Amino acid sequence: MKSTKKLRDLLALGECLVAPGAYDGLTARLVELAGFSAVYASGGAIARSAALPDIGLLSFSEVLERVEKIVDGCALPVIADADTGFGGTANVARTVRAFERAGVAALHLEDQSFPKRCGHLDDKSLIDSAQMCSKIRVARQALDDPDLLLIARTDAIAVEGFEAALERAQRYIDAGADMIFVEAPETVEQIRQIAARIPGPKLINMFHGGKTPMMPAAELAALGYQLIIIPSDLQRAAIHATQQVLAQIRSTGDSSALASRLTSFKEREEIVRTRHYLELDRG
Repeated sequence: MKSTKKLRDLLALGECLVAPGAYDGLTARLVELAGFSAVYASGGAIARSAALPDIGLLSFSEVLERVEKIVDGCALPVIADADTGFGGTANVARTVRAFERAGVAALHLEDQSFPKRCGHLDDKSLIDSAQMCSKIRVARQALDDPDLLLIARTDAIAVEGFEAALERAQRYIDAGADMIFVEAPETVEQIRQIAARIPGPKLINMFHGGKTPMMPAAELAALGYQLIIIPSDLQRAAIHATQQVLAQIRSTGDSSALASRLTSFKEREEIVRTRHYLELDRG
């Protein structure tokens, strides 16, 4: 089954899907092995994996290459962060076609100006809502697979206010978006109001330490959110674990004192399917 159809079918069941954020093939594979039904290709985590902040510094081709590895790294439907489409409306057409060829099940486009910045950073700027609607329409026309989920994200809460964000969200639905992503609500009441006042499927970004208060997945599902992305937690955990191992190696010359925290050689090879590939080589 196509990943686009798989994702649509999962959403049609009325489930609220939790999609942890991956930034390479290995993290996508780990999300799959952990039993999740979908994975999020996080633009912010992809940028940080290059030791760069999430402020639009990576090129379209750099992000696309990493998205391709995430799709190849697992059998899960991939929800991809397509940023602003990497430029104007013409860029959007090229971006969504390339992401579709890469095999993503869904992608989201946002209404920030290019270059963008992380949705939980300050001093963002937006394009006109009419231009964003044009981007959505062009994206829809550029896609060959009608099942690919087109998600529209608005960052308007921090720039124009909450009511303006809801107005933009409604315009983006009218322009052809399948799902709405109102980024960075700042209170539980705002989370509830988005769910109550915006029709159709909705995505929410939920991670520890951002501007949005944490809410349990079951409560978000009851409100009507169908997709929860958790973009950066895996990377933040990896950073912390790596720092601990590096400190141990720096102190003693090896990591044997932390052996219980390290994945075994055998498990590592099982995760990356070494035996499978060696058997292919044998014919």
